[in-house]
Amino acid sequence: MKKKHRQLYDFWKYKRGNLMDFNNPIFQTLFGLCLFYMGIKIFTSGTKSLGHLEQLEWFLGNPYYMFVGGIVMTLLWQSSSLTTTAVIGLVASGALPLPSAIAAILGANVGTTGTIWIAGILVSDGFPQGITKQVALVHTGVNTVMALALLPFVQSLARFIARF
Repeated sequence: MKKKHRQLYDFWKYKRGNLMDFNNPIFQTLFGLCLFYMGIKIFTSGTKSLGHLEQLEWFLGNPYYMFVGGIVMTLLWQSSSLTTTAVIGLVASGALPLPSAIAAILGANVGTTGTIWIAGILVSDGFPQGITKQVALVHTGVNTVMALALLPFVQSLARFIARF
């Protein structure tokens, strides 16, 4: 790569500039993190205001449905952090019982493996091949086995956590 094409990647370019310059990667990273944090806080306060959802009580009260719901929402949002934040907001508002919340977070951990499959599909021009497929299978397998092993014990986990 010629030196004139490396200008964007050279570290020394940003030493001379102002820290508050919008092209500074440090400023962009800090600004992005602050914006992400504010968005999650707003999202949490919005879910707290939901209160009790009587029409969804059959779904919210069943840990197995919430496990699948955690997987689906994480696949749709592509963010297990957002799913976990929504679950915390619903628990704080009293709309979601703790065993169902634990099941939803376990589902979010399984759902987050969808990202590696999407990345593998985009990199491999189709179904992942080679090392990409191996990494995706191991990642999905470990998260699924862990979640399915803990899922029958969500009531016990909820009682344990409720002590604190």
